[in-house]
Amino acid sequence: MKVEINHGKVIRAAASYVRMSVFVIERNIDIQDEFDDKDNDSLTYAVIFDGNLPVATGRFEKNDDHTLRVGRVATLKKYRGQHLGAQILTALEDHARDLGMTGSIIHSELTAQKFYERNGYSVASDIFIEDGVECVIVKKEL
Repeated sequence: MKVEINHGKVIRAAASYVRMSVFVIERNIDIQDEFDDKDNDSLTYAVIFDGNLPVATGRFEKNDDHTLRVGRVATLKKYRGQHLGAQILTALEDHARDLGMTGSIIHSELTAQKFYERNGYSVASDIFIEDGVECVIVKKEL
Protein backbone atom coordinates (compact mmCIF):
# COMPACT_ATOMS: atom_id res chain seq x y z
CA MET A 1 0.00 0.00 0.00
CA LYS A 2 1.14 3.52 -0.68
CA VAL A 3 0.19 6.98 0.60
CA GLU A 4 -0.18 9.92 -1.77
CA ILE A 5 -0.77 13.50 -0.68
CA ASN A 6 -1.59 16.33 -3.09
CA HIS A 7 -4.50 18.27 -4.56
CA GLY A 8 -4.63 16.72 -8.03
CA LYS A 9 -7.77 15.46 -9.76
CA VAL A 10 -7.02 11.77 -9.17
CA ILE A 11 -6.41 12.23 -5.43
CA ARG A 12 -9.59 14.29 -5.07
CA ALA A 13 -11.59 11.59 -6.86
CA ALA A 14 -10.01 8.85 -4.75
CA ALA A 15 -10.73 10.75 -1.52
CA SER A 16 -14.33 11.32 -2.65
CA TYR A 17 -14.75 7.58 -3.31
CA VAL A 18 -13.67 6.67 0.23
CA ARG A 19 -15.73 9.45 1.82
CA MET A 20 -18.82 8.55 -0.21
CA SER A 21 -18.44 4.88 0.75
CA VAL A 22 -17.86 5.51 4.47
CA PHE A 23 -19.77 8.64 5.38
CA VAL A 24 -22.66 8.82 2.91
CA ILE A 25 -23.42 5.15 2.16
CA GLU A 26 -22.28 3.36 5.33
CA ARG A 27 -22.98 6.05 7.95
CA ASN A 28 -25.90 7.72 6.15
CA ILE A 29 -24.53 11.27 6.51
CA ASP A 30 -26.27 13.67 4.17
CA ILE A 31 -24.22 14.13 1.00
CA GLN A 32 -24.66 17.94 1.24
CA ASP A 33 -23.06 17.86 4.70
CA GLU A 34 -20.24 15.54 3.69
CA PHE A 35 -19.15 17.42 0.56
CA ASP A 36 -18.98 21.04 1.65
CA ASP A 37 -17.64 24.31 0.24
CA LYS A 38 -14.13 23.44 1.46
CA ASP A 39 -13.89 20.64 -1.11
CA ASN A 40 -12.36 22.55 -3.99
CA ASP A 41 -9.60 22.10 -6.56
CA SER A 42 -6.90 23.58 -4.34
CA LEU A 43 -7.53 21.52 -1.19
CA THR A 44 -4.99 18.81 -0.37
CA TYR A 45 -5.91 15.22 0.50
CA ALA A 46 -3.97 12.19 1.67
CA VAL A 47 -5.07 8.85 0.22
CA ILE A 48 -3.80 5.33 0.81
CA PHE A 49 -4.08 3.04 -2.20
CA ASP A 50 -4.13 -0.74 -2.22
CA GLY A 51 -2.97 -1.13 -5.81
CA ASN A 52 -5.38 1.16 -7.68
CA LEU A 53 -8.09 1.04 -5.00
CA PRO A 54 -8.32 4.04 -2.64
CA VAL A 55 -8.89 2.62 0.85
CA ALA A 56 -8.29 5.48 3.33
CA THR A 57 -8.25 9.26 3.19
CA GLY A 58 -7.99 12.51 5.12
CA ARG A 59 -8.37 16.18 4.25
CA PHE A 60 -5.68 18.84 4.84
CA GLU A 61 -6.86 22.35 5.66
CA LYS A 62 -5.01 25.35 7.01
CA ASN A 63 -6.76 26.53 10.15
CA ASP A 64 -4.25 29.42 10.25
CA ASP A 65 -0.61 29.89 9.20
CA HIS A 66 0.62 27.64 12.00
CA THR A 67 -2.17 25.11 12.42
CA LEU A 68 -3.33 22.17 10.35
CA ARG A 69 -6.97 21.20 10.52
CA VAL A 70 -7.39 17.53 9.71
CA GLY A 71 -10.77 16.53 8.38
CA ARG A 72 -12.78 13.73 6.82
CA VAL A 73 -10.51 10.88 7.95
CA ALA A 74 -12.05 7.61 6.74
CA THR A 75 -11.09 4.01 5.99
CA LEU A 76 -13.11 1.52 3.97
CA LYS A 77 -14.71 -1.07 6.25
CA LYS A 78 -12.74 -4.01 4.82
CA TYR A 79 -9.44 -2.22 5.62
CA ARG A 80 -10.13 -1.13 9.19
CA GLY A 81 -7.86 -2.41 11.94
CA GLN A 82 -4.73 -2.03 9.80
CA HIS A 83 -3.73 1.36 11.27
CA LEU A 84 -4.40 3.14 7.98
CA GLY A 85 -6.08 6.05 9.75
CA ALA A 86 -2.90 6.57 11.78
CA GLN A 87 -0.89 6.52 8.54
CA ILE A 88 -3.19 9.17 7.08
CA LEU A 89 -2.72 11.35 10.18
CA THR A 90 1.06 10.94 9.99
CA ALA A 91 1.11 11.89 6.30
CA LEU A 92 -0.99 15.01 6.93
CA GLU A 93 1.08 16.01 9.99
CA ASP A 94 4.36 15.50 8.11
CA HIS A 95 3.06 17.66 5.27
CA ALA A 96 2.09 20.36 7.79
CA ARG A 97 5.56 20.25 9.38
CA ASP A 98 7.12 20.61 5.92
CA LEU A 99 5.07 23.80 5.55
CA GLY A 100 6.29 25.12 8.93
CA MET A 101 3.11 24.43 10.85
CA THR A 102 3.40 23.69 14.57
CA GLY A 103 -0.02 22.39 15.59
CA SER A 104 -2.98 20.31 14.46
CA ILE A 105 -6.66 20.38 15.38
CA ILE A 106 -9.50 18.04 14.52
CA HIS A 107 -13.25 18.26 15.01
CA SER A 108 -13.51 14.67 16.21
CA GLU A 109 -16.71 12.71 16.39
CA LEU A 110 -17.07 11.27 19.89
CA THR A 111 -16.84 7.78 18.42
CA ALA A 112 -13.36 8.62 17.04
CA GLN A 113 -12.04 10.52 20.09
CA LYS A 114 -10.08 7.57 21.52
CA PHE A 115 -8.44 6.96 18.13
CA TYR A 116 -7.14 10.53 18.04
CA GLU A 117 -6.03 10.36 21.68
CA ARG A 118 -4.00 7.20 20.86
CA ASN A 119 -2.35 9.28 18.14
CA GLY A 120 -1.24 12.07 20.50
CA TYR A 121 -4.25 14.39 20.46
CA SER A 122 -5.89 15.88 23.58
CA VAL A 123 -9.48 17.09 24.01
CA ALA A 124 -9.68 20.90 23.91
CA SER A 125 -13.43 21.63 23.92
CA ASP A 126 -16.80 20.69 25.27
CA ILE A 127 -19.10 18.47 23.20
CA PHE A 128 -20.83 20.22 20.29
CA ILE A 129 -22.99 19.12 17.36
CA GLU A 130 -21.57 19.23 13.83
CA ASP A 131 -23.53 17.85 10.86
CA GLY A 132 -25.89 16.22 13.36
CA VAL A 133 -23.07 14.33 15.14
CA GLU A 134 -21.62 14.87 18.63
CA CYS A 135 -18.02 16.12 18.38
CA VAL A 136 -15.14 17.55 20.39
CA ILE A 137 -12.09 19.48 19.25
CA VAL A 138 -8.82 17.64 19.76
CA LYS A 139 -5.37 19.28 19.48
CA LYS A 140 -1.77 18.19 19.05
CA GLU A 141 1.58 19.99 18.97
CA LEU A 142 3.59 19.08 15.90
